[in-house]
Order: sequence, then C-alpha cells, then structure tokens
Amino acid sequence: MATAEARGASTTRVGRARRALDALNFFLADVRGGLGPYLAIYLLTVRDWNEAEIGIVMSISAIAGILAETPGGALIDAIRAKRTVVVLAALVVTAGSLLLPFLSTFLAVAVSQATVSAVGSIFGPAIAAISLGIVGHAHFARRTGRNEAFNHSGNAFAAAVAGGAAYVWGPTVVFFLIAAMATASLISVLMLPAAAIDYDRARGLHDGAPEDVEQPSGFQVLLTCRPLLLFAACAVLFHFANAAMLPLVGQKLALQDRNLGTSLMSACIVAAQIIMVPMAILVGRKANRWGRKPLFLAGFLILPIRGVLYTFSDDPYWLLSVQLLDGVGAGLYGALFPLIVADLMEGTGRFNVALGAVMTAQGIGASLSTTLAGLIVVKAGYSAAFLALAAIAGTGLALFWLAMPETWRLNEEPATVKGAQKANLARAAE
Repeated sequence: MATAEARGASTTRVGRARRALDALNFFLADVRGGLGPYLAIYLLTVRDWNEAEIGIVMSISAIAGILAETPGGALIDAIRAKRTVVVLAALVVTAGSLLLPFLSTFLAVAVSQATVSAVGSIFGPAIAAISLGIVGHAHFARRTGRNEAFNHSGNAFAAAVAGGAAYVWGPTVVFFLIAAMATASLISVLMLPAAAIDYDRARGLHDGAPEDVEQPSGFQVLLTCRPLLLFAACAVLFHFANAAMLPLVGQKLALQDRNLGTSLMSACIVAAQIIMVPMAILVGRKANRWGRKPLFLAGFLILPIRGVLYTFSDDPYWLLSVQLLDGVGAGLYGALFPLIVADLMEGTGRFNVALGAVMTAQGIGASLSTTLAGLIVVKAGYSAAFLALAAIAGTGLALFWLAMPETWRLNEEPATVKGAQKANLARAAE
C-alpha cells in the first residue's frame, strides 16, 4: 500500500511539474530574449542612434552572453538548486529592463544590456536540464517540442500586447511588459516541485539504470566529440545569418513610419511565433521517427531563401509575409538543437555544459551578425546586408548537409548508461 501511495505521489509531482513547465516556458519566453529587436527600435527612434551604434551595443550584449553561456551550463550541471537560479536570473533581467529608460549614455546602456544578456544565458540550459530531469531522454523530444510550443505562444502573446501598448504609450512600455512577464515566470518556477527533478538525469547521466551510473566524463569530451564540434560550427553560421535579419526588418519598418515601428515589429514577431508553434509540435512528435537531420535541414534551407526575399520590396505587408518563414526555420532549429546535443552527450554527464557551449557558438554567430549587418547597411544599404546574410546561411546549410551525421539512430537500440557513454566516447574519437 505504501509503495502504491508513493507511486501515486510521484505521478502527481510529475504532473504538477509538467504543468508548471508549460507555464514557465510561456511566461519566460519574453524574458529569455530580453529586449531583443525592440532595443534596436527604441535606440533608433527614441535615442536617435545610427545603425552602426545600435549594432555595436547589441554586439557587446551578445559577447557578454557568449562569455557566460558555457560557464552557465557547467553551473547548471553542478548545482541542484536549478529553480533558484532561474528565479535570480529573472529578477536581474527585470531590473535591467526597468532601468534602461533612465540610462542616458552609450556606456550605461551597453553595461546594462551586457549584464542582462550574461545572466539571461542561464535560462536555456536551466529549462533543458529541468525538462530532461523530469521526463528522461526517451521522452525528451516530445517535452522539448512542448516547451518550444509554449515558449513561442508566450512570445506571440507578449509581442501582440507590446504592439498594442506601444501604439498607445510608445516603445518604452515594452520594458514594463518584460517586468510583468518575469513576475509571472517567478510564480511558475516556484510551483514546480523540486522532488520531480532527477538531478543526475538532468545533467545527462543515467536514464533508468542507476546501478550502471559512472562519474561524469571529463570536459575534454566537448573538444573530442567531432559531431558536437561540427554542430557548433553550423550553429555559428545559422545565427551569423539569422540574428541581424529581424532587427534590420524592424529598422526598415521604423524608418518608413516611426510611430508604427514598434507595432509593426510586434506584428513581425507575432507572425513568426505563430508559425513556430506547429513547428515545435512537429519536432516533438516526429523527431524520434524521422530523425533530427531531415528536419534540421528543412529549417536551415529557409534561412537563405528568406534573406533573398527581403530584398524584393520594402512594402510592410511583403516584409511581414517573408517574416512568416522565420517561424519555420527558427521554429525547427529551436526545438531540435537541444535534442541533438542530448543525443551526443547521453551518458557523459556533460549535457548542460555542452548545451552552453553550443549556445556560446550561437552567440558568436549572433554578435558577428549584428555588427557586420550594421556596417554593411551604413556603407551599402539594406539589400546588400540581406544578401550577405543569405550567403552565410547557404554556407552553413552545405556544411550541415555534407558533414553532420544523424544523431538519433545512434540511440535506437536500448543500452545501459555505461554502453551509451562508451558509444559516445567512441564516436567522439572518430
């Protein structure tokens, strides 16, 4: 009887944890990205900064995130108080957003956004770790798809509210919206039962065979796993091509109508986020059946097409239509990249630090993207910048297609953790 009651209590905890994860992903969606493209519009229309200055401050912010990603992943691997880390990070992001309207110098804005970016880098590994710790590797694809679906729904909701509020009160209102979403995310994470998280499984160790659990692999696994290095290179190129596209579109829209710039940017974000929801659900349901690579290739292919299409017209309706494609590409990428890293790191105990390393790679690409795009716009115009980004995307697509192996079929046969770890280390040496 006691055993049955314990099982029932465990099932209840897991159910509560999954619902809390849904709410956390929804409300944390807008907080994770900070001000994002809204920062570019605010600095362009309210502060009268030029595109090069905007690109530099966004790159400083991105570099701070880069420096924090891998240590942040290592922290999530090592620490048990994962919920507390999420709470503290959300508070810092909120404070940084609320302070921005009161900061008047380039240095102050750069420092505040660098701090927000560095602290916000903890959210991705933390959510992935909590999810893996609750559901395990076999169900991680479905859980990740669900996480991303709620994340994109939250982004669409926040962008829609921001668009309407900015039209009435101006672009500064976005800062207060992020604070409100952060408060709701704090409540959500506190509702998540700590007992529902298996902390060894959350770092990529055992998955149902505790008697075979070994100590985590050394950090050298990050440098010796060839598929992980290839995937990181593809992540650099994807974000090099992708990160600057939406801010550039926002700037084009704002230059046409400064009063509607933030509202039109919100429409762009809502359009993409709505498409991302079914893409995330598709990954959750089909990634284990179809494999990761075909879906990832489809998402990557969209990126160069989108870059070229942006050059065809400055009409707001055309730009909004093209932005729908971002929902396909980024939606597939966002749901797949933690799955690929989890596949490669299963049994090593280094899942979160590897995830942080790949996110570092993403940050490198993003920081290069905004700086290069801003400089190209100043020298040659928006169309030249979009075409350059499209060419970079095409290079990344070719690399992933030709060099990256399928990761999921490596885990099709049941294996103990020891076997999985040996398989990963053997694969790393290839």
